[in-house]
Formats: sequence, C-alpha cells, structure tokens
Amino acid sequence: MKHTLVALAVLGLGASAVHAQEVVKLGTAAPLTGTQSHLGKDIENGVRLAIEEYNAKGVTLGGKKVKFEVQAEDDQADPKTATTVAQRLVDSGVKGVIGHLNSGASIPASRIYNEGGIPQVSPASTNPKLTQQNFKATFRTIANDVQQGLAIGKYAATKLGTKIALIDDRTAYGQGLADEVEKAVKASGGKLVAREFTSDKATDFLSILTRIKAQNPEVIVYSGMDTQAGPMLKQIKQLGLNVKFITGDGACTGEVIKLAGDAITGNTFCTQPGLPLDKMPGGKNFNERFKKRFNADVQIYAPYSYDATSAIIEAMKAANSSDPAKYAASIAKVNFPGVIGTVAFDAKGDIKDGAVTVYQFKAGKWETAN
Repeated sequence: MKHTLVALAVLGLGASAVHAQEVVKLGTAAPLTGTQSHLGKDIENGVRLAIEEYNAKGVTLGGKKVKFEVQAEDDQADPKTATTVAQRLVDSGVKGVIGHLNSGASIPASRIYNEGGIPQVSPASTNPKLTQQNFKATFRTIANDVQQGLAIGKYAATKLGTKIALIDDRTAYGQGLADEVEKAVKASGGKLVAREFTSDKATDFLSILTRIKAQNPEVIVYSGMDTQAGPMLKQIKQLGLNVKFITGDGACTGEVIKLAGDAITGNTFCTQPGLPLDKMPGGKNFNERFKKRFNADVQIYAPYSYDATSAIIEAMKAANSSDPAKYAASIAKVNFPGVIGTVAFDAKGDIKDGAVTVYQFKAGKWETAN
C-alpha cells in the first residue's frame, strides 16, 4: 500500500510539472498550395525556425514555462479564403499571427484580427493601406510599396531609359506598387508610354505586349508575382521586344529564373525590400541554420517572418504575458537586433528605416545592381 501511495505521489508531481508548461499557439497564414506556395512555405519555415529556437532557449511568462506551437493555414493567395482562415485562427485561440504573404489577403484578414484583438505582423505584405487603417496591433517587418515603388520608378527612369511601359496584375499588391512606380517615374523625368493590366492567374500576355511594342518603350516595369513575370519574359523575347525589364519583390525570386529560362538576360532587374541576405546583419548565420533545418534555400521572406515571430515573442516577454490584451502594446515598443537589422516599428506599424535593394540578373543569378 505504501509503495502505491509513493507511486501515485510521483505520478502527481509529474502531472503538475507537465501542466506548469503552458502551450502558446501562434498562427501563420500564406499560400501553401498553388503557384505561390514556394513563397508561402518560405514564410511558414521562418516562423517554425524562430519558434523552435525560442523553445530550445526556454521562455517563461507569468511564472510558467511556455512552449510555442504553430498553426499554419493556407490562404491560397485569395482575399476571401484569407478572411475564412483569419477567422479560423482567431476562433482557435492563437495569441498572434505572422502573415499574410499577399497584400490582397492581409488587408481583409487584418480586420478580422483587429476585431478579435489578435496582433498581426506581416513579413511580406507591402501595400501601404495595411498599416493606414489605424489598427493598433497591425505591423510589418518589410518596407512598404511607397518606398519600393519610389526605388523602381526612379531606377527605371534614371538608369534604364526614359520611355516606360507599366503592367500590373490588378491585385492589391500589384496595382498599389504600380501606382507608386508611376508617380516616381514622372517625378524622375521619365515618360509613361503605356499602362496595362493583367491578372495574377494569367499566362498569355501577347496582346498586352503587342500593344506596348507599338509605343516603342525602352523599359517594361511589371508589378506582380514571379508566376506571371517568367512567362511574360518569354513572350517579350518571342515578340522581339528589345527592352529592359524591371519588377518588384513578388518576382525577385529564384523561381522566375527557372520560369523564364533563356529569356532572362542581363537586361532584367528587380527589387526587394530590405538588404540582400548576405548583407543582412544576421543573414549569413540565418541562412546556414535555415538550410540545415529545412534542406532548402531561403526564397525571400523567411528572414522577415523569423523577425516577425521574434517581435511577437519579445513583446510577450516584455509584458510577461501571452495575453494579446496585455502584450499587444509592447510590439510597438520592441527594439532588438534581428536577422534583417534592427527590428523597431514607427507609429503606423511599419518597420523603421525600411531599405530597398535593386538587383540585376548576372551569371545565372540575381546580383546587387550598380
């Protein structure tokens, strides 16, 4: 009988030790299927790496050891699906969300998170409207399209040629970025000879490009994703259009190089918010850890989603709580050395001092342009 009581006492201690560890769920949402899944998976993997590393170090909140877990949802790069996914995350009790990829998904989803009192930090959505809604807990770790559009338009008009044609995919991201490019082209002394639009599902651009060809542009700017930019470059070559081509971060990927094949040349340029991975303060070390964990290369957004996750967890640590009502205000005050550089937000929720880098296709890969 004594032995039984001792055994029960030991079992009881074990059970209370288990209960002392609190599970804190963080959500992430991005396209995990379809043509943009490589970018969505990049975001998810950045979140997972951050959570695994914080769990390994050990985090205590309110006197309890915390174990972070990820709930990853597929928003299919679709605004309607994004709101469904956002509601699911809120209903399932996540304490914060890292996502979405596309501005067209992030903006409608942000309303759901705001109503549910759940902080959202996007590692990829660049449309300025996301942080102009006066939601107190909506942030991003990446430069916005005002900064990126200015960089594209100015570089195109001052370095590539003054006669510029502009194409966008009519998503919140594509159209928003193109609007900023148009302003910057004109402010930099360039002339917009054509503005056309397609969709983020299209694969045939010949009629658009034929109309553009008649205007004799020196530069085509495409504002959209890599799944359209690759075929577009092939069709530019097919039509014998001798132009320089520049695009934003949605197509500044390794995937566009594969999709374009021999149609991508040294006349192809792109931009990414932030610094090149090898120029990020924590980039080299992050890349090594990421490759070791996932056996995959960083696409674009993993460092930003890693730092977005860290911003949420650091805010929880500062508030000593995982309760969104208690820690949300602390996100606005974070200031720590991240992979991408110093992570700190301005009054709107935008990353402070968001850099933009221009790249040129050289020797089979993207290299920093002059």
